Amino acid sequence: MVATKEPETLKHSMLNIGTLGHIDHGKTSLTRAITGVWTDKHSESIKRNMTIKLGFADAIIRLCKKCNEYTVGDSCKQCGGKPEPLMRISMLDAPGHETLMATAIAGSSVIDAILFVIAANEPCPMQQTKEHLMIINVLGIKNVIIVQTKVDIVGRDAAVEHYKQIKAFVKGSVIENAPVVPVMPNLGVNLDILLGKMAAIPVPQRDTTSEPLMYVVRSFDVNRPGADATKLVGGVIGGAVIKGTIRKEDKIEIRPGFRNEKLKKETYEPIITIITGISNGTEQIDEATPGGLVAFSTEMDPAFTKADTLVGNAVGLVGKLPPVINKLSMKYHKLARDDVPEQRIMENEPLIIGIATATTVGYVKSAKKDRLEVELKKPLSIPNNMKIAVMRNVAHRWRLTGYGQIS
Repeated sequence: MVATKEPETLKHSMLNIGTLGHIDHGKTSLTRAITGVWTDKHSESIKRNMTIKLGFADAIIRLCKKCNEYTVGDSCKQCGGKPEPLMRISMLDAPGHETLMATAIAGSSVIDAILFVIAANEPCPMQQTKEHLMIINVLGIKNVIIVQTKVDIVGRDAAVEHYKQIKAFVKGSVIENAPVVPVMPNLGVNLDILLGKMAAIPVPQRDTTSEPLMYVVRSFDVNRPGADATKLVGGVIGGAVIKGTIRKEDKIEIRPGFRNEKLKKETYEPIITIITGISNGTEQIDEATPGGLVAFSTEMDPAFTKADTLVGNAVGLVGKLPPVINKLSMKYHKLARDDVPEQRIMENEPLIIGIATATTVGYVKSAKKDRLEVELKKPLSIPNNMKIAVMRNVAHRWRLTGYGQIS
């Protein structure tokens, strides 16, 4: 047993792994096969194509040393023995094609690796497959495993030909040498091989000593309607720590905070509260470090956290968060998309700006060459080193057209 490593490898996710791939190629089924969680829950977000949501589902990769078989189950399928836990990983999921790509950019600071899902029952590459490789190249993510799904539908010979198409497609890209693993998620075929490849992904060096920074993924009220007012507990926020360490009983600040609706002009006020508990989804822990989703119980009024009200807010120690800004100046990088017509960005044009878990509307005040000055409808607390997803309204649809870097 690796008892000395259990506190770290089991209580904190060591890797955040995102999924990319063409629609209906099996991303959600693959995530369910690994984590046991069906993550495609945000139907309204998909319809609106407006919200950049980060969703996580965790799994513990285990190894039966007797059979050398990797699994996420509590017993080895071959010998029935008890496999040893190796590491906890988090699977990143986002609804919709455009929001999936935008999330990959906006959430790139918390994505360590990608499962690039390509189905064998369609030629490679499909349109979205090409676009997702473009995103992988833009982000420079080299820790990628290509997962060839639906091989059971086409048969061995067709799957081999499709494999050759995949290798030709990725040649010359940053993932030219990425492993290709054919799987049947619903039957568990080759899932052990995939888990072994995932367990071999290098764990990045985490920054646990800088001033902590986290962005809220979910916020909610855990009190039941009609609960005794004297027994109410504080609001809960969940998110992924980007850097630093946040501990139980820390006094934290949340920016930009809650909207003050009493004033005629829309203003936001930071929230100061104390963390009363930290959960990794299965148990209580004493501190949260980068990697995976955690939930903080707080002393905050639950009215502030209900219905995801605080999604997109930054969390850190009091007075240590990035400044709250209403305007941003960015260097804009246009994506080469053959499915989006060439259109010059106009002054006063509305944009959807996504960064980490925050989404807001911005209005272009100046567009000169590759520089954009944007006024934000909702303020953000963001550092300079994060990428910004930029979505434009093209032919009455919000489309990801590029990304920005604050300067």
